[in-house]
Amino acid sequence: MDQEGMAERTPWEIVLPDESATEDLGRFLAEILRPGDLVALSGGLGGGKTTLARAIIREIVGDPDLEVPSPTFTLVQPYEGRTGQAVVHADLYRLRGPDELIELGFDEMTERAIALVEWPDRLPPRHGPTLAIDLALKPEFGDDARLARLIGGGGLGGRLMRARALRVLLDRSGWGEAERTHMQGDASSRSYERLTNPDGAKAVLMVSPPKADGPPVRDGKPYSAIVHLAESVHAFVAMDRGLRALGLSAPKILGEDLEAGLLILEDLGTEPVADQNGPRPERYAEAVKVLARLHGTALPGVLPVAEGRDHVLPPYDREALLFEAELLPEWYAPYVANTPLAPGAKASFVAAWSEALEGLEAEERTWTLRDYHSPNLIWLPERDGIERIGLIDFQDAVLGHPAYDVASLLQDARVDASAEFELRLLGLYARERKMRDAEFDMQGFARAYAVLGAQRATKILGIFARLDRRDGKPGYLAHLPRIEGYLARNLAHPALAGVRAWYAAHLPRLCPEP
Repeated sequence: MDQEGMAERTPWEIVLPDESATEDLGRFLAEILRPGDLVALSGGLGGGKTTLARAIIREIVGDPDLEVPSPTFTLVQPYEGRTGQAVVHADLYRLRGPDELIELGFDEMTERAIALVEWPDRLPPRHGPTLAIDLALKPEFGDDARLARLIGGGGLGGRLMRARALRVLLDRSGWGEAERTHMQGDASSRSYERLTNPDGAKAVLMVSPPKADGPPVRDGKPYSAIVHLAESVHAFVAMDRGLRALGLSAPKILGEDLEAGLLILEDLGTEPVADQNGPRPERYAEAVKVLARLHGTALPGVLPVAEGRDHVLPPYDREALLFEAELLPEWYAPYVANTPLAPGAKASFVAAWSEALEGLEAEERTWTLRDYHSPNLIWLPERDGIERIGLIDFQDAVLGHPAYDVASLLQDARVDASAEFELRLLGLYARERKMRDAEFDMQGFARAYAVLGAQRATKILGIFARLDRRDGKPGYLAHLPRIEGYLARNLAHPALAGVRAWYAAHLPRLCPEP
């Protein structure tokens, strides 16, 4: 049984020694509740159901002194939360039958609201996220003590388990009193919060629960397995410690719960390597030197995570590279270019790319961080040399060609970089590599750089189109012209003649005349 299934079946029992502990529980639960959730409050008279509901409502509304009477006589009482979400507090003890619930419009009121229901046994059977809480007096623990028994269902159990694990981790790591502020995330399912302790100390909370396998998309394998995306936080921990062991500025891990996917990380700040005018040359130069240092070092393919547990870096193989490139004919062509592809076009696309990628797997392999670009690089002016580059996103690292991350940096999807600037930094990279390896082959590297830069641009065009059409995130479309420009720049290399011919025939907007 997976963790989510266990959470749906395992009760969480808490002794609440007094009323303030019941209120603390209510404030804790308010953090995890979402519109559409039902909180079913059971227990005898005087058990604390209304006290718990009142604490939840006050926290959601944002008013610790809000008058929240028991809805014994009104049966149903709605409230408006501070972020616009609705809360409905109901006491069904006096309900005479299900018809009366219909007359009250209960289903309509709670469809997009958090429902707190006392005496929930009067409700008809319900599907959806439910948190059942039974409160019982426990005089053996004290005159005002109660025992709360919580069981989540319909997905709420997993949410409850993660929230409980987070509370334990924060307290254990010395961040239990920290103010938590949401940070803007990325295109993934991870989320981040900045923690600020009363003494001003800061850290970053990373929430990355283990991912369940998605549906099979090819040969019985899900997308994440084909392209080798990390499915747990273990990969981040292994790479973080590996990078720090090399003297690079990945964040210190200040607290961890690996099973729940929770990390407390050193806060590296927010100083970027680029600004509104584009790349900051000095900062990009140091970022290039970081890659030259990595690529000039013999690196292991297996890294420790914890006692008795290792992380094996998967290969960035041709199957993964081809599958990523196929996102362009599947998403970009029909939805952005508005170009229906002719029968057989996709097969010839894969054949052209397969030929272009031929031989790259046999060349040098190194840690490929995959998302090595401006949003994931932090400038640390108080440090020296390459330690001034803070690294924050590397959980999807693989063993691949060193040219991939160089192209990721110098052909940044979010930052305009001129061809002249790109060539100057490629020269810097070559000099740094030559210092470590006199036999470094710049001509072979340039070929791989063009091929992998074109593959990356092709993939990103497909991903950004998918984020718009499938995920409702149109903001990424603003970057498409820049990525299209990078693709055209790469397609000029002779190694991509076959790929260029395909684009010229099927998507000529991506292959302008020279």
